[in-house]
Amino acid sequence: MTELTAEEWADALELYEYSYTSVSVARREHEEWWLDAAAIMRGQTADPRGWRSLDPDEDEDARRDDPLFPFAKAPATPEDVARFRQRVTEVPWSSVQSLVVLLGIPGLDAAKVPEFDHHRPEMERRARLIISRFPNGTRFYSNVGWKAENPDFYEQPVRLTDPFSRYGWDAGLIAVNDAEVEMIWYFDPT
Repeated sequence: MTELTAEEWADALELYEYSYTSVSVARREHEEWWLDAAAIMRGQTADPRGWRSLDPDEDEDARRDDPLFPFAKAPATPEDVARFRQRVTEVPWSSVQSLVVLLGIPGLDAAKVPEFDHHRPEMERRARLIISRFPNGTRFYSNVGWKAENPDFYEQPVRLTDPFSRYGWDAGLIAVNDAEVEMIWYFDPT
């Protein structure tokens, strides 16, 4: 397999062109990776490779007034970290791709996407590119609820989340390894 390039990464992020989704990767600088995730939430990081990020609120007044927007809170203390840790569950590797795709679908329900089976191969190609940035040993966490040991998020749309944002509903995926932390976060402001 060839090494992922900045151009392929930028192409992969097109998966989120029709959804209110942010994608940011930060260098892992803390043993407690939640502190790196908090820096992402506050908009205090840049991609360590200099690659594209997605921030749909970047130029919005709400972000200028509060750099944490649209997130409600970010972990800053050991007590905060403990609370945030309880709000996510590790996603089985076999389920990561379908969740990465689903975070690019408005409403997070593949069954409601016209001609999903037609679009699915291209969406999955982009999801595989996103996942390929993260080597074996990367762990994935999400604030969504699911049934079964290895959920297929196409068959099991997201109905339950533990929101991280100021909105009543959001869903995301956090990738963590020794070098980087990534957050892909979908927001529903309705």
